[in-house]
Amino acid sequence: MIVTDTNQTFPGGIPALLAVYQNRRALLTGEDLPPLDIEFKPLAAQPLPPQVLPRPDGLSRVQKKRHMLLGELQGHSELALLHGLLIAHLRKHSYQDHAPALFRRLWREEQDWLLAHLPTRWLISAVITFADHGVTEADRRTGQSFNILFSLMKIFEAERLYSGLPPQKPFRIKDRNRTPLPLGMADFSILQGDLEAHLLAPIWRDAGEAPAAGPLARHLLTLLDHDDGTVFRRLAQMRDAARKTLE
Repeated sequence: MIVTDTNQTFPGGIPALLAVYQNRRALLTGEDLPPLDIEFKPLAAQPLPPQVLPRPDGLSRVQKKRHMLLGELQGHSELALLHGLLIAHLRKHSYQDHAPALFRRLWREEQDWLLAHLPTRWLISAVITFADHGVTEADRRTGQSFNILFSLMKIFEAERLYSGLPPQKPFRIKDRNRTPLPLGMADFSILQGDLEAHLLAPIWRDAGEAPAAGPLARHLLTLLDHDDGTVFRRLAQMRDAARKTLE
């Protein structure tokens, strides 16, 4: 198939997305991160102050990020905010030299606390951060796998909300449209398909070999398994419904 400018999804093609990607990675300027040897326990015990609204003028980029996180993480501690700031810095092209080591030390020493206290959204951000800043190949591979998995899930699940159905309600088997899948991909069989296993099982396996990101990754996969509003749960329900029609 010949792709022309008139039928592209993205004006200018996929390379044009690089500009959008680069704009989100500009350096966070302002206050420095704490030193690598900072004590984590006092921060975990220190509640965050309330967010001041409206946001004061004249803030640096770091201060603006902290102000935003104060609203999002209200009720949490300074350690949760430090974790968020570290991820924000590490997503940029440039950051302080010790930022990756501080992020890894935080997860090495405070993993149990982080798993117990951080919102799931920040656990996802953390495992993805290991894609670029993990020490071992297994940690980086695990982080990259989660980056792809959760990014695609976010796009898919957000688009599905426009169906008008809640995430917990599967589509009806009888309403299936027979239109071929894009790019000539083979169809997915509700009864016979094992794509979920081929997608998720290798990630679980690789997580077992990732010393830093592995426990976090398996924790997230367990949460995914228990969530009743994902495409995986809906497919399982549709599979059960299809089997009942054959009984």
